[in-house]
Amino acid sequence: MQNNNSTFSPHMEEKKAPSANGMMMLIFNILLLLLCTAAFVFSVMRMQVVLIVLTAIVGFVICPMLFAGLRTLKPNEAFVLTLLGKYYGTLKGPGFFFVHPFAVAFNPAAGEATSAAFSAEKLISVSSKGTKEQQSISLPSKKVSLKTMTLNNDKQKINDQLGNPIIIGIVVIWRVANTAKAVFNVDNFTEYLSIQCDAALRNIVRLYPYDNVDENDNNEQSLRGSSQEIAERLREEIQNKVDIAGLEITEARITSLAYAPEIAAVMLQRQQASAVIAARQMIVDGAVGMVDMALSKLSEKQIVNLDEERKAAMVSNLLVVLCGNKDPQPIVNSGSLY
Repeated sequence: MQNNNSTFSPHMEEKKAPSANGMMMLIFNILLLLLCTAAFVFSVMRMQVVLIVLTAIVGFVICPMLFAGLRTLKPNEAFVLTLLGKYYGTLKGPGFFFVHPFAVAFNPAAGEATSAAFSAEKLISVSSKGTKEQQSISLPSKKVSLKTMTLNNDKQKINDQLGNPIIIGIVVIWRVANTAKAVFNVDNFTEYLSIQCDAALRNIVRLYPYDNVDENDNNEQSLRGSSQEIAERLREEIQNKVDIAGLEITEARITSLAYAPEIAAVMLQRQQASAVIAARQMIVDGAVGMVDMALSKLSEKQIVNLDEERKAAMVSNLLVVLCGNKDPQPIVNSGSLY
């Protein structure tokens, strides 16, 4: 019974694919092709069967096959190559390379563009004779991008710690760190990342309230007030989930946060009421301080001596003036003090 060693390995390591200088191999292959063509013509003229077969095999079979091993890469691009079903290596770095002609580039994430590649895109150009429709097909690239990319999933409706439904959206900055894990450990690493971001977001949001329940408690963390801490915890949560796919999460931040429409109006009234109460409290605190200062100054400079009853009346009048919503209407007393 044959033992299958090609089992799933979450610790799959990336290795460099054997390669040579592509330009040197291109020049060598062209010279070899020209030499074989000349030798083939010479052998046909001389009717040398062995030389005809040899030059035909080298010139018309091997040389075109060597051209298939030429690969070009731009900066921050890579080829994940397989040879006869086994991982051959990863080709990185900008340049012109030559690899094994039978090494095939593999990228399951490129399969998303397959349907779009075979659905022709209509390009309409207007000419003097009328309109003409042309079709162009762009094949999906097998290259794996190593650039830093952005994932912006759709907004989700999630219940916070208090059970309030909220609408939240995040943006994730990521890149491929291990091409072997990204290609072989998961079916599609971009789709896998998107699903894991949604799952991690739900796990984090349910641990925090939308806003502070106790406004006097500055240590309480909330989605609205502790954005930095939650962003770091969200990044760590996503990173733990996508390590198996060889991805590196650079940053994860909340881009949109709001109550769900069904409770938004009620929560807005609650926020407005809290703001009004806080403003009133500040006004009262200031007014009490001003009244205390006024009484102290009058008593200190002995401008007027007031009994307890008159002090109470003065305090009442000053508080009405300072805490009122409208401007006071002054009344001038032209008689005696009492």
